[in-house]
Amino acid sequence: MRSQAEAQAHRRGLPFTPVHSALLVLDMQSYFLDPASHAYIPSAVAILPGIRALVRAYRRKRLPLVFTRHVNTLQDAGMMSVWWRDRISLDSPLSQITPELDVADSPVILKTQYDAFYKTDLEAILLQAGVVRVLICGVMTHLCCETTARSAFGRDFEVYFLVDGTATYNRDFHQASLLNLAHGFASLLLTGEALAALEGG
Repeated sequence: MRSQAEAQAHRRGLPFTPVHSALLVLDMQSYFLDPASHAYIPSAVAILPGIRALVRAYRRKRLPLVFTRHVNTLQDAGMMSVWWRDRISLDSPLSQITPELDVADSPVILKTQYDAFYKTDLEAILLQAGVVRVLICGVMTHLCCETTARSAFGRDFEVYFLVDGTATYNRDFHQASLLNLAHGFASLLLTGEALAALEGG
């Protein structure tokens, strides 16, 4: 059940229209979804069914769909390795997107920072596809998802952020991001609402 603060934030924002939108699936990697990983996010498993449904819906509608993988080397990690003292290497099996999500025929962006636009081809891919709005899901709510949402807003995309399609380590982190984003950067949306719009569009 959503808190009163989340419900209030959800009332803000623009209505979601699937046309000219892209689904951004951020960092749904085994590093975060495998219980054997030290970085495992238990709530990430709960958002998988909704994300799978959205991936299928975007494919049926032939709308743009982009996945990201967070990977680092010692050379490109920068403050990430200072802050976290850990890196997700490209050759680690844990760096792969969970096999429960089908990435076939979709761009997979390799990113090195929280922001999926930072030193990647993401903006070019979106603009080439005529995208004007992005729907953000994945992990973690308060790090890569929130940072990418803010960056998309700064690039003049309409930003839609899935309340129950993003996950992180605790409710406080999650709720703080939702409140901040809804105030100035993104329209909050439930997965069911996005799916309903896709079915009706």
